[in-house]
Amino acid sequence: MTETIGFALRIDGRTLADDAFDVSEPGSRTKEGGRVVDAAFFVDAATGTSVERRAVTYEGTSLTEQWLVITNRGNRPIRIEAIDSIALALPKRDYETMHYTSGWGLEFEGVLAPLPPHGQPFRLETRKGRSSGDVHPWMALFDRATGDIVSASVMWSGNWALTLTPRDDGTMLLAGGLNDWEFFKELAPGESMESPHVVVVRADTGDLNDVSIQYARVGRDYWYPRNELSASLPAEWNHWWSYEDQKINEQVFLENVSRAADLGFDVCTLDAGWFGPTDANTFWYDYRGDWDLVNTIRFPNGLRVLSDACHARGLKFGLWCEIEALGKSAALASTRPDFVATRDGEPIGYVCFANPEAAEWAFSTLDRIITEYNCDWIKLDYNLDPGAGCNRTDHGHGAGDGLFEHIAAYYRVLERVRAKHPHVLLESCSSGGLRIDLGLMQQTHATFLSDPDWPEHDLQLFWGASTMLAPNVCLHWSYCDWLGEHRYQKFDPSDPSLTRERLDYYTLISMLGGFGVSQKLPELPGWVAERLAFHVGLYRDVVAPFVREADVYRLTEQPKRFARGERWAAFQYARPSGDEHLLFAFRLHGKSRPKRSFDLRGLDGSARYVVSSLLRGGASAAYTGAELMEEGLAIALDLEEGDLVSIRKEDDVL
Repeated sequence: MTETIGFALRIDGRTLADDAFDVSEPGSRTKEGGRVVDAAFFVDAATGTSVERRAVTYEGTSLTEQWLVITNRGNRPIRIEAIDSIALALPKRDYETMHYTSGWGLEFEGVLAPLPPHGQPFRLETRKGRSSGDVHPWMALFDRATGDIVSASVMWSGNWALTLTPRDDGTMLLAGGLNDWEFFKELAPGESMESPHVVVVRADTGDLNDVSIQYARVGRDYWYPRNELSASLPAEWNHWWSYEDQKINEQVFLENVSRAADLGFDVCTLDAGWFGPTDANTFWYDYRGDWDLVNTIRFPNGLRVLSDACHARGLKFGLWCEIEALGKSAALASTRPDFVATRDGEPIGYVCFANPEAAEWAFSTLDRIITEYNCDWIKLDYNLDPGAGCNRTDHGHGAGDGLFEHIAAYYRVLERVRAKHPHVLLESCSSGGLRIDLGLMQQTHATFLSDPDWPEHDLQLFWGASTMLAPNVCLHWSYCDWLGEHRYQKFDPSDPSLTRERLDYYTLISMLGGFGVSQKLPELPGWVAERLAFHVGLYRDVVAPFVREADVYRLTEQPKRFARGERWAAFQYARPSGDEHLLFAFRLHGKSRPKRSFDLRGLDGSARYVVSSLLRGGASAAYTGAELMEEGLAIALDLEEGDLVSIRKEDDVL
């Protein structure tokens, strides 16, 4: 039976829960494949505001996705000041809360805490203007006594909020959606708006894996775009961390293309630094917006020669673009001042797509770039915190809804790009992982998890990201050879102390999701290049099918940066048939036992499974499913080593 979830609005200063509205017409239910869509219709007689509540449930899960369509059917303007797309009454219990804080290079910092004392509300929100700028738009509530878990996620790329408030009737109200901070929207008679979607997921097992698997299955089946390239999970080389903008040029890129092809990579991506004036010393950040210019000091023959070189070697060509951004030196700001997002008259660093002409410019620019340079992959970055967003009133939106309308328009631009160029993979990035949300994941094929990529950081990221995303949409690179300075980015492929086992550890971590590297490929020592080619083949032939479709079980608590949290990490990937599994196991630096057992999940207790290491060799062993689930699989590793273990039902072993 479908759970009924309420909502709440603030209209012209009046806060109205769903039970304060009149039912305007009978509801409806439609079945669309594995989705059931329930629609309910309400009206506020005082203002003529109508609300259509849409709730979608998905077969085989307890997940509900809900949003509102709000229409002014009165004869005067109304002002929408707050929207909670969900308002769910929960039993009042001693819940433990879980969420993730964020920041540059600090994404997915897990926080477990009890509810505030003395009946105070608990609130998560961002006011940064990008969804995971300081807090990720996801939370979970654990009732440790009963095993009940309730999780919620706001599917929105701007400011959002989730609150848990004790009520006088002994219940607690979980509400969420658009953050009402600095927001209001005027609706003229006949005008409508759609609220951000919010997801609610439940489990009664006390195991967070049973929540995250639901998010991942629905994401794969219904939310995430998919095309041939994204489904193939291509191995990517990107130039950025090894060369940045100052050291990249045509010759360097082409040398890496040749080496990438030799090593078995699938995509070569030219990151920032290709655009702007013809000047060897331009800084990429300052000229974002001038996408019509190619820096011909760095790329004297333009970009098509790079794309053609990739395609000639059987590779795809990727290109970075921050289509929303507006650098301080970009000519676009002076040629099209009506595009500029401002707050109280001051520019705030982006092109406001709420202006229909700016949105059209954005689509036309991306269309031209993809066509002219024959791109197969576009990396869409967003390196700014717009806060409350644009509040000018002369280019397509009101004083209180500029950011809201910009994000809605950005989604529409991406839909148009995918419709015209269905073969192109769109990657979302935002100073690394500062705009990761399920709204943007309905418009892009992959999301970049973070800029830094040292090993324990990588493991912390993936552990957190996998609670709301399937692994196939989580892109991150192996430990990179950075041109710039960072306290923890110290990988040197020429270090004489680097061992094969340590290199395997670094590389295997990045295979948990989408796989990529940023290295100076022509300068790699021969043995490192040979081992990297082995890993590229291993990923393509063995790992990628699991990343593409397997359920993921986190078998430890979250490992954390700076030698905190768990110092072992293990992830079990279970194919839908249940007959094939992979175990990724890692022993991090810090204090830990040299050997640990992991209780596996989802096996047939009476069947026998053959267990073998795909990295370390040695004889295979056979165990019953019951033994592996109840007694565990023992793994022995030295510090900063990893292993990849195949677990297959005996009948499937040739």
